[in-house]
Amino acid sequence: MIGLGLIGGSLLRAAAQAGREVFAYNRSRDAVRAARDEGFEVSENLSATLEHAEASNAIIVVGVPMPAVDAMFDMISQLAPQCTITDVVSVKGAMLDAARHHGLAERYVGGHPMAGTAESGWAASFPELFQDAAWVVAAESDTDPGRWRDVAQLALDCGAFVVPANAADHDRAVARISHLPHVLAETLAIAGEAGHDLALGLAAGSFRDGTRVAGSSPAIVRAICEPNATALLTALDEALDELQKVRKSLADNGTLGDLADRGHAARSRYENVERTPIEDISVGEDGWAEKLCEAGRRGGVVKSLDALR
Repeated sequence: MIGLGLIGGSLLRAAAQAGREVFAYNRSRDAVRAARDEGFEVSENLSATLEHAEASNAIIVVGVPMPAVDAMFDMISQLAPQCTITDVVSVKGAMLDAARHHGLAERYVGGHPMAGTAESGWAASFPELFQDAAWVVAAESDTDPGRWRDVAQLALDCGAFVVPANAADHDRAVARISHLPHVLAETLAIAGEAGHDLALGLAAGSFRDGTRVAGSSPAIVRAICEPNATALLTALDEALDELQKVRKSLADNGTLGDLADRGHAARSRYENVERTPIEDISVGEDGWAEKLCEAGRRGGVVKSLDALR
């Protein structure tokens, strides 16, 4: 595991709890010391960690912010030239481009566990974070099927279920259900604060829940949202269009129009979304990646690799 933030630290804990051999690198000395105190093999020496990964044929999981990925991939290409590489970064298109740029595409399988809290760092990590969570394991036309299986099994071992998707579909989806909510939460927090102490003193559940992710580190929010700018702009434009429509309706007619009805229906659909098991797709057969991604678009998930041929 490269990086012991909330996600990386929780993955290290979950994989160890599942009986896997785990070791990690982290830049922060405090996090290294804390993880070692709990019995984990963690180093501040990146070169040594990558050499260890190569010698043990490990899966390397990259859990660093997007701006640090190029340097990390450069080191991996030099020191761990055979290892399977995956990641927990929230944008997949930019990660895939970086992997291709560094000649790592044949060994790279994009990953994104859809789990988290407003807290950050090793101290906030816990092994149950991924229990029953969706974990995207990306499948592209040039993804190695054996490595895809290995990464999917890692996600399953950590307690998640696997959602197959290609990078482009993933980025468009998370712009709407992860990155846009971050932007809206920050905006709502600012609007609440503008009401001064009275508004903040009256704030209860709807404000608390709507602004929860605004409690995340600003640096983390920027690192999550900015690399997916193109897809986020589309989602933001659509949200702004909805707000402009409801503003006009409220100003002209004193009504929210159909916003509440449509929003309630959309929320109900989310609460009742069906996740159907993906079965009878042979990973490695002609067109396997597109077949898996199409199943993922229809709400399909992988809960056991035994279900796949």
